[in-house]
Amino acid sequence: MPTLHPVVQADFPTSLVLSITPPPALPSHTTNVLILLHGLGDTAVSFTSLGKQLALPETTCISLQAPTPLPLELGGFHWGDDITFDQASGQMDFDTGFNKAVKIIKQDIIENGLIKKCGYKAREIMLFGFGQGAMAALATAASVAEELGGIVSIGGPLPSSNLSAKAVKTPVLVLGGSSSTLITRTALDKLKAAFQNVEYQKWNRAGDGMPRNRDEMLPIMRFFARQLRSRAGVPKGSVEVG
Repeated sequence: MPTLHPVVQADFPTSLVLSITPPPALPSHTTNVLILLHGLGDTAVSFTSLGKQLALPETTCISLQAPTPLPLELGGFHWGDDITFDQASGQMDFDTGFNKAVKIIKQDIIENGLIKKCGYKAREIMLFGFGQGAMAALATAASVAEELGGIVSIGGPLPSSNLSAKAVKTPVLVLGGSSSTLITRTALDKLKAAFQNVEYQKWNRAGDGMPRNRDEMLPIMRFFARQLRSRAGVPKGSVEVG
């Protein structure tokens, strides 16, 4: 497999806020790219740290910041096209359309940056998202004509606007809690209708937070081991994320 052009900031529009973490060894020798998408109200900083913790061999990690700041000085950013609040709970709605986010991830990052400028194939690009960032990842994969390397969705269902009659080939790993989760039976059925290959991991705890220990991280590392193209091999379950 040939060495590809190292990913640098100049490959993407200057308007985007992102960080690039090269592989832990031989930074110039990269065969995969993992795009990390943070959750609602967060920034790219936390997932920059995640990329370093993962330390996946021959894999460059790009932590991308959502395009729109939250209002009222709440801090952090969001991936949605709009901001609405649930009248019953008062909580911010995750699912408000992802056209703007998909355009950035699909066109600016994947197609124009990684494929055209750096020489990667779609199959060598993966997405990892949390919450609303996972929804943006799924919406992106549903809009890309070619099969991507895979999607890891933590607590992110398929956006309501992405109901395609043709199932997408990109494999998906979706993870969520056993209660107080957005990954309901209905949400899982919609994912399986939209994607040909969906693996579901239910954690034995409430909520859809990030993995808290080795056991919760293990399914993700196994998915990486199957999907990433790496001669060195992907470490299995060696990372704990708090």
